[in-house]
Amino acid sequence: MDKWLITLSVSFGTLMATVDSAIVNVAMSQIRSSIGATVQEITWTSTSFIIATVLVLPLTGFFSRLFGQKRTYLSCLALFILSSFLCGLASNLPLLVFFRALQGLGAGALIPTEQAILRQTWPPEEQGMAMGVFSVVITVGPAVGPTLGGYIVDNFHWSWIFFINLPIGLIGFLLVWRFVEEPEDVLAANRAAAALQRRNMDWAGIGLMWVGLATLQFVLEEGQRQDWFESTEITVCTLVACFTLAAFVLRELSAVAPAVELRLFKEPVFASGAVLGAVMFFILIANSFLMPLFMQEMLGFTAMQSGMALMPRTLVMIAVMPIVGRLYNRISPRVLIAVGLFIIGLGVYRMVDVSLDTGREDIMAAVMLQGLGTSLLFVPLNIVVFDKVERARMADAAGLNALMRQIGSSVGLALFATLMTRYTAQAQVGLSAHMVAERPELPERLSAAVSGLVAGGIEGFEATEGGLRLLAGTLQRQAALLAFNQLFTLSALLFAVALPLLGFLWLSPGHKPRQASPEEAQKEVHMDVEV
Repeated sequence: MDKWLITLSVSFGTLMATVDSAIVNVAMSQIRSSIGATVQEITWTSTSFIIATVLVLPLTGFFSRLFGQKRTYLSCLALFILSSFLCGLASNLPLLVFFRALQGLGAGALIPTEQAILRQTWPPEEQGMAMGVFSVVITVGPAVGPTLGGYIVDNFHWSWIFFINLPIGLIGFLLVWRFVEEPEDVLAANRAAAALQRRNMDWAGIGLMWVGLATLQFVLEEGQRQDWFESTEITVCTLVACFTLAAFVLRELSAVAPAVELRLFKEPVFASGAVLGAVMFFILIANSFLMPLFMQEMLGFTAMQSGMALMPRTLVMIAVMPIVGRLYNRISPRVLIAVGLFIIGLGVYRMVDVSLDTGREDIMAAVMLQGLGTSLLFVPLNIVVFDKVERARMADAAGLNALMRQIGSSVGLALFATLMTRYTAQAQVGLSAHMVAERPELPERLSAAVSGLVAGGIEGFEATEGGLRLLAGTLQRQAALLAFNQLFTLSALLFAVALPLLGFLWLSPGHKPRQASPEEAQKEVHMDVEV
């Protein structure tokens, strides 16, 4: 079967899963007012989706062995489509949270299953191109999601952010059902493993993993909102997560047929690549959190405008990732990853001196650099992490790798959200110390603010009180701006610190950049001429 047709078939579901991880965030206000939820309650529509996704990711190989990769993908895609329809029909918060959890369960196995299928479908010498295309699919979704969501919410009912999945999902389902076939060697290996697995079902391991990951993800999602360990609930969940995950690891390393193949981490190439990927996602997702927040909170951009400002990053990645895939066989992965880290860090560094006068062009220049660096970073990392993994265990490895990156993302978001709050509070205290009556600037600014309000028709005590509120608002904005400056600086430093981690990236002794044969070189020349 044509590898491009298979790639297209399995990309529909993955694209929808990545889009839905971000699209709901821009519709929170409309959904909240429609179903009568508080700000605190509505966050569960995202939290439930993420927790459910995390519970399925490491079980991708388990389900693939029991039911086959194709059936697993189709079943998860069907669940995702059905739950999307039910999310659009939900009339209250409990129903929406429940259907979002079902949607997360369906989305969980789509990305790692696609990655496993592509690794098994494309020949070894073309893995760079396969992972280049895969990287485009998984990066387009989070970038397009907010923009698409903003457009739908501005022009249609919020339910259409879910209903739009139906036609796209059905097309993907039919394509996978018609064109995707599992390799015979993978089918034979999965049948043998499934027979052993059915005789030794690892219910204890699955239970420990679900409790541990669910409580860990809850802590990372809700910790900031509940002031971390000042909350009894967060403290208890942290202890439960630590004990159950430790018990889960011991169980999986001793089980006859473990549900999750943690023994894959004994392979240095996979372990180092997965850990490095988690660290990279920790930094990248934290930075991705800062960019739209800065544009919307400080510059007054709408969700649609901030999405459009970030769009050049996605366009650069779409253009560059396939090229990086073709370069993979000619340049060392360490070189590509190092250059990518440097360029991303340079793009983040351009944001260090942002101010309230920062324009859209400045932001677009920074995000284009970040898009170029991300392309150079993740295409080789997506390949090298599976360098020594057997074909039959590819689904296990893809699920674990995706889980590591999700945990890295969640930790990065939780840490940077907490630092944002604390840095803003510290800056506000520092600035407040300078707002004393002895400073001549303070009466002048207060007088100017009051005069502006009087000119607008507000007089007397109300004008004075309004002027004081305007000064307080200015102080808060300046404090937030200083916090953004600190966090962008920290983010840039983290990229620099991450460079030495490449020394821990084990590579297969046999891995060498492959030189193109004369026939391949001639073929590429012809392809370039045709393009």
